Amino acid sequence: MVTGKKILLCVSGGIAVYKAVALTSKLVQAGAEVRVIMTKSAMEFVTPLTFQTLSRNEVYFDTFDEKNPQVIAHIDLADWADLVLVAPATANTIGKLANGIADNMLTTTLMATKATVWIAPAMNVHMYEHPAVQENIQTLYQFGYRFIEPSEGFLACGYVGKGRLEEPEKIVELLVNHFEKIESGSPFHNVKMIVTAGPTREKIDPVRFFSNHSTGKMGYAIAEEAAKLGANVTLITGPTAIAPPETVTTVRIETAQEMFDEVLKRYNDAEVVIKSAAVADYRPAKQYTQKMKKQSTQLVIEMERTNDILKELGRQKTHQLLVGFAAETNNLEEYAKKKIETKNLDLIVANNILSKGAGFGTDTNIVTMIDRELNKTELPLMSKIQVAKKLLDKVHLLLRERG
Repeated sequence: MVTGKKILLCVSGGIAVYKAVALTSKLVQAGAEVRVIMTKSAMEFVTPLTFQTLSRNEVYFDTFDEKNPQVIAHIDLADWADLVLVAPATANTIGKLANGIADNMLTTTLMATKATVWIAPAMNVHMYEHPAVQENIQTLYQFGYRFIEPSEGFLACGYVGKGRLEEPEKIVELLVNHFEKIESGSPFHNVKMIVTAGPTREKIDPVRFFSNHSTGKMGYAIAEEAAKLGANVTLITGPTAIAPPETVTTVRIETAQEMFDEVLKRYNDAEVVIKSAAVADYRPAKQYTQKMKKQSTQLVIEMERTNDILKELGRQKTHQLLVGFAAETNNLEEYAKKKIETKNLDLIVANNILSKGAGFGTDTNIVTMIDRELNKTELPLMSKIQVAKKLLDKVHLLLRERG
């Protein structure tokens, strides 16, 4: 599906440039037309001749080197591309793009393009985790850029952690999937979607916390299936033991307050929000900085309410399609319908967690979907992936009804 596609590969400086060489070769072998822009730092690692030989196209690195008087090179490249891929993307390049700095051929071209832009970061694990880098990544995500998350492993600097450029074979696979979705008319193509998943943890002291039995399986299934259907998914997840899909942007949180902050931060840009996380309703009113020692008497811990995320989203809702979940043990339909009204939902997914095969931690679920008009769809026992597909079918239908 990349045959004939025009891929503009933007290479910034880092040891991972050697992987960009292999990526160029694999894209050309897959039938793509590849043109390469390099920063001066990238040229310290690999010469332009290498990329020219593999791509069979001229390599660009100087904004003022205008070989063809009929066009302006960086504008011509920006208009030419079907997709722009920044790989590897350094912290420096990410920072420049997030702050509108266009001081070289790469950043100037990216500022001018209207094509889809994918960014594949590669850097030291501590650089990647730095708050400034993470903030810049979130800024670019809100601009509509997509990210190929770095993988974990042994880094050139000697550290072991997250920061390795994703393998070229995997990047090519992601590009193939992307163009397949476009060719097949993906129902959620470029729809910005937030999915919340997993539990939250509310700290008592450095050792103990309150939580629940949620594993995140339902939310992760929704996020993965939505990405397959072309959605631009941000998965905001509490602590889980499962790996998030590689095709989504993952934001990890611990507490209900962190979940509240991260969702609200992105809410204005979202078109669909599916809140499947099991967020704590209460947290300890006081958190201890030292481990509490056991006492001879009974212990009483005062609890206070956390922010009701779904209710706040319903209150602030403008254009978003808002989907909630109701995990109940009794009066399922009654409580679900009440949530639709009190939290201004467009759709709710309700399940009785006492039903066999429908509780936390299972690979299956039994749910009832109810929309604002109280139309009800009951689904039998099925895998959570199948539930996710049925739910997204309903969400797509609701979006189409809105026009």
